[in-house]
Amino acid sequence: MNALASSLEAAPSTRAPFAAFICDDTSSEMLNAIVETRGWDNSMVFAGGVAAAVRMLGGMPCPEFLIVDLAESKDARADMQALADVCEAGTLVLSIGTINDVTLYRDLIAAGVHDYLVKPLNTDALEDAIASAEAALATTDENTTPAEETTGTNVAFVGVRGGLGTSTIVTNIAWLLAERDQPTALLDLDLYFGTSAMQFDMEPGRGLADALDNPERVDGLFLERAVVKPHANLSILGAEAAVGSMPEPAEGVLHHLIQSLAENFTNVVVDIPRQVLGHHTDTLKAAKDIVLVTDYSLTAARDCIRLLAHIRLSAPTAKVHIVAIKGAAAGQEVNEKDFENSIEHTISSYIPFDAKATAQAAQQGKLVVDSAANSKLSAALKDIANLISPANPDASHKSGWLKKLMSKS
Repeated sequence: MNALASSLEAAPSTRAPFAAFICDDTSSEMLNAIVETRGWDNSMVFAGGVAAAVRMLGGMPCPEFLIVDLAESKDARADMQALADVCEAGTLVLSIGTINDVTLYRDLIAAGVHDYLVKPLNTDALEDAIASAEAALATTDENTTPAEETTGTNVAFVGVRGGLGTSTIVTNIAWLLAERDQPTALLDLDLYFGTSAMQFDMEPGRGLADALDNPERVDGLFLERAVVKPHANLSILGAEAAVGSMPEPAEGVLHHLIQSLAENFTNVVVDIPRQVLGHHTDTLKAAKDIVLVTDYSLTAARDCIRLLAHIRLSAPTAKVHIVAIKGAAAGQEVNEKDFENSIEHTISSYIPFDAKATAQAAQQGKLVVDSAANSKLSAALKDIANLISPANPDASHKSGWLKKLMSKS
């Protein structure tokens, strides 16, 4: 720790070129020999794996090139995200570990890791991987030119219980973002009863089913064919599969799909049924904002508390917004102040219960913000859109972990 700190403090305006965090002595000795041939500082090879890297780099600039050991990691994907949270943009990461699994390898590469080597390490393979990393850094430095960043958002919506109209809120928000001339994707993860396409009087097709069956094929061209487009700037990826006809998505597939959408659209809006979170926590990891839709019932208060705890563990960097339905048919068993106290979170926005505007939109096959643009309900929905993605935001698009790791890979 002292070596890394002193190296970085000695030249605060520059980043250290290299650091490694290795779990075993054999790999450390092999790496030390290679480090010497490149004229790097051997004191930058530290004992400990990715967890040690996260601890040590959390309060200081990150070196340009990192080698991290995943051998002691219980959840490699989660630990790599934690590392990304302390990395600066442009950091190139080479990972090593003991798990010889192609799915893990693909996940790490998709996340922007330069390479993954399986122990026991081979000197030639390690030298080749380091040389490749150096070449990638040099090439990127030569070709990098300042570029104007686009603004956008990646937001997940979760209804704390059924029947609140969460999916209706989601489609309206996606439409409002699309109306800003920003390419927007709406991902409806209710595989059997999704209504996102239906609200536009459209069929969702097999796009989502095909994406889950063949996640490696998901790219811009695939998505162009898989989505339905009710608006020039709005693409919906959903399904209305026969109940029980689709297998449970494999681990990491939904996260990969959301990442692929983020690479092809300015905004990604994800409608996540709460039951999906039990087996697919990673659906929240890429979200910049998470919106919980609730009413003031006692059941909703209980479930808000549980979901907030889950989010703190699964997506600790996401900004959480609570949107409350006011005057819904369900009895308001808890008053607003007591509700906020019980969930230990303030209400971010309110939606008036407007059966007339909702019914009118359904009859016309339109959205509320389109068919009843001047209603109080539409005004509330616009407020939520501005809450998660201000019309003139200062924040840059894709400022999260994916850009951090991919910007020089």
